Amino acid sequence: MDLCPLIKNILLLDTEGKRVAVKYYSDDWPTNSAKEAFEKAVFTKTQKTSARNEAEITMFDNYVVVYKFVQDLHFFVTGGENENEIILASVLQGFFDAVGLILRGTVDKREVLENLDLIFLCLDEIVDGGIILETDADVIAGKVASHSMDDGAPFSEQTITQALATARERLTRSLLT
Repeated sequence: MDLCPLIKNILLLDTEGKRVAVKYYSDDWPTNSAKEAFEKAVFTKTQKTSARNEAEITMFDNYVVVYKFVQDLHFFVTGGENENEIILASVLQGFFDAVGLILRGTVDKREVLENLDLIFLCLDEIVDGGIILETDADVIAGKVASHSMDDGAPFSEQTITQALATARERLTRSLLT
């Protein structure tokens, strides 16, 4: 048994079970068709549940799947059958909340697709190679904002985090010169 919890995949599907953003960290599904079959099966098993307010947990094909729905999106985090559900749920909640922060509260399929690069950066900040790096939504969103920040953008078009980071960087530059 591994000492470090491992994430098998993180899935973001629409209300028809189609991919919006998915990331696999395991070779358990070696082909794209195996991945799509898993996504379809998980979606079918969970679509009738009401995971709108709190995350739900299910066992599926010897995997623990934690999931939550919002608007027209279904968020899933999958771990091995012996993974701690609370840890998986904290990854799910971190992803869910970070997406909400990044998209400024408008979490729906259209917004996610328009900001897909930020969603994938978010996934990269949460998990790397199956190993959990971060679950705090504020930290995740801050790192994503700093990656995507355009130094040339006027302050009015930046988020508070981006504006503060830009101001700090400019102040540092002016003090060093």
